[in-house]
Amino acid sequence: MTRSPRARLVETRRRGWVDPYGGLGAFDFIRHAPSPRVSAYVEHFWVVTWTDLAEPYEQRIVSHPTVNMIIGPDFHRIAGVIRGGFSHTMRGSGRILGARFRPGGFRPFLGGPVSELTGHFVEIGEMYGTAGAALVEQVLAEPRPRSAVALTETFLLGLGLGLGPEQDPLVEEVAALVATAESDVSVTRVDELAARSGRSVRSLQRLFRDYVGVGPKWVIRRFRLHEAAERVRQGLGLAALAAELGYTDQAHLTRDFTAAVGMPPAAYARLGSEARPGGHRESSPQHGSSGPEDAVLALDEFQVRHEEIVQ
Repeated sequence: MTRSPRARLVETRRRGWVDPYGGLGAFDFIRHAPSPRVSAYVEHFWVVTWTDLAEPYEQRIVSHPTVNMIIGPDFHRIAGVIRGGFSHTMRGSGRILGARFRPGGFRPFLGGPVSELTGHFVEIGEMYGTAGAALVEQVLAEPRPRSAVALTETFLLGLGLGLGPEQDPLVEEVAALVATAESDVSVTRVDELAARSGRSVRSLQRLFRDYVGVGPKWVIRRFRLHEAAERVRQGLGLAALAAELGYTDQAHLTRDFTAAVGMPPAAYARLGSEARPGGHRESSPQHGSSGPEDAVLALDEFQVRHEEIVQ
């Protein structure tokens, strides 16, 4: 693989992947940082590539409170927030490119409440007409991932939104509140997040429905479930975990966990106790930066190998 001296390696976390180890050898996952022109709205671009799979591989995800624009050989759509889990089965060879918008970041591109998209998939051509259909054709025909990302950025800029933080200051406010809900495990109730925001509970609920697509209670609970999955893999007892994450009891956590992940915590713990792999390629090229050519970083409780790609 050709190395790029301009690419910088960053630590990434794959929260939401039901089985972080199962895809080793099945596919490559690469994250591309957005350019400054769209970074106020797009969190990152991601590319999944798989080649000559001997058997189909199903990747299961416990979703995040984000909207994604996804272009692949079998579908090309805008995915609203998915309340449950979802999966995609890879066969043969293929590539999927996605733009993951920041929480609230898709609101200016929709021109209406993001809750209208929640639980739904809308074809890119249906939402954006001939320009959207042309983008799909161009991305599918472009073999270079970085160039395909550039085409997507150009399309977003061409929507004429004048992308910039001043366009809609509520986008930044929402993104910051969602980040707080994700990173601070002590936030387990909506009134706690409302107090951090300086808004009333009702005002916060309206803001989240309009910009995120789901209410703050769902956002907090989903991030606590992501946290629970990591901690279950590490062997933390359910009773202690339920109390720390704001659940009334262990049974409540077990019900929510099973509904979202598709298996009870005990079964998930056994999944996580399987032999840890030696490496999986996961890279994050950044614009105009420099750094080491190769690194092995400890992520959670296992090693993930990072490799650079050509910009």
